[in-house]
Order: sequence, then structure tokens, then C-alpha cells
Amino acid sequence: METKRIMQAPFTDEKIKSLKAGDMLYISGTIYTARDAAHKRLCEMLEAGEPMPFDFKGQLVYYAGPCPAKPGQPIGSVGPTTGGRMDAYSPTLIKEGLRVMIGKGSRSPQVIEALKKHIGVYFAAIGGAAALMAKCVKAAEVIAFDELGTEAIRKLTIEELPVIVAIDSEGNDMYKVGVEQYKES
Repeated sequence: METKRIMQAPFTDEKIKSLKAGDMLYISGTIYTARDAAHKRLCEMLEAGEPMPFDFKGQLVYYAGPCPAKPGQPIGSVGPTTGGRMDAYSPTLIKEGLRVMIGKGSRSPQVIEALKKHIGVYFAAIGGAAALMAKCVKAAEVIAFDELGTEAIRKLTIEELPVIVAIDSEGNDMYKVGVEQYKES
């Protein structure tokens, strides 16, 4: 029986390099949410020479816009957003130190090249299971862009968030490998 693989965020280059496309694991620790509106703002801030709301080094960004929390809960449903929506901004943020992202769906060749060049990884989260994902969130606080509502950047403390390595640091892409395997069967 395979052992449950749990990794603690933030991530080092060594942790990232140990991950291979198709690996299943659980992430615990501190991560951040950010979607396209926040990504656009982050890139504008970089261009203007402004400081980032958090240090990107080794950090993980979850492409999610959570629903409001019910009383007594840290967060509402928090499912993954399509990663391709961040493709215009991701290479810039990866170059600036962001190395780990969680979303759903495939990524552009430019993002894959940035992950290979800068030692990064893209995880796929379970789409359609937002309520389940919310159970992994133990604490949540808005740290930037509160005016963006659900698209504000949140700092989350998570425990055993389930993910699959969709694209590893060598550019192996499960979205392409899976299609090829299906064609062969």
C-alpha cells in the first residue's frame, strides 16, 4: 500500500524537482489565493516597481476565488479556477520567484517553458469539489486587493489539500500525456 505523500508549503527547489507529472500528494502549510484580476494587479505593481503583498519565493498560489464563509467557518467553497486564465501573467510572476501554482486545466507553452527555466510546478486540484477543498482550509485572511471581493489575495492555512502534479519542473504535462495514453489504448 502506497504511503500518503504530504508536503509542507512553502516549496524549495529540491521539493519541486522531486515531483513528477502524475504524482498525487497533499499539501499543508501557508498558501495564497489569486485569480486573473489579482495577477493583472501584481504585474502592474511589478512594472511600477512597487513591493509585492507577499514574498513569492517558494510560495504557492491557488487559483481560486472562494465563496463567503458561513458562520464559524474560515472560508466558503474554494474550488480551482482554470489556470489558462492566468497564462498572460504567469511567466512574469514565475520569473519574479513564484514557483508553485494550483488550478485546473492545461497551460500555455510559455508557462511550461517558464516552469522549466525557473524550477516550478503546476498542480491540478479537483474541479467540482469546492466544498471538499474548503474543509482543508483552517484559516483565511485577505492580505491584498480587498476591493476585488472574491478575487482578493488571501493567505490560507491549509491541511492536506489534495492535488496532482499536472506539469512538473521538466515540462512533463499530464494533460498531453493523458491524451496520448488514451489514444494508444
